[in-house]
Amino acid sequence: MTSAAEVFAAAALTALGAAAALILRRAWRRRDAARPWLMLAGWGALAAAVLGAAPFLGPARGPFMASALVSFGALAVVAASLQKRTSRSRPPRDVALEPSERPSKAWRGWLRVLLAGPLGGIAAMGVGLAWAVWVPGPPQTRIVLGGLLVPILWAAGMAWTLADDKILRATAVLSGVTLVTFTAAVLKGFS
Repeated sequence: MTSAAEVFAAAALTALGAAAALILRRAWRRRDAARPWLMLAGWGALAAAVLGAAPFLGPARGPFMASALVSFGALAVVAASLQKRTSRSRPPRDVALEPSERPSKAWRGWLRVLLAGPLGGIAAMGVGLAWAVWVPGPPQTRIVLGGLLVPILWAAGMAWTLADDKILRATAVLSGVTLVTFTAAVLKGFS
């Protein structure tokens, strides 16, 4: 395909993404009988752009470029309707989030430390182990991906545990995840 044709295809895909975003925005704002048809037209335009790009740009490159350019067109529609609103008068806030308003207790602090550290790590290891045991594929890939999941999930568990005000909910969820994932890994076994 020549470069002029590629530029035309890119412009057409971006315009189609913007048009689909406008149609979907109109559908989301309406509450009448035309709403389902507008939704169908908007999502259909997006699907047609992604699937229709394959014959023109290639079977692998076409859908990839279409999904990127359609998203860019939709982003342009969103950015075009951006409004700067004046804020209400509020007292100035610090950059950091405020801690919980309830009075702190020693047992809550110790429980948060235990949840964020050991229990969060054990729950993350359980998910990584269950991933390595249950996900299909070559054993080396499963082990590596399961191992890479552990620090990410541990960090997510730490952040959630330390940010959540309901400490007993975090305890229940992390304990449940640990129990379910290790039980699932033991039941299947690594094969």
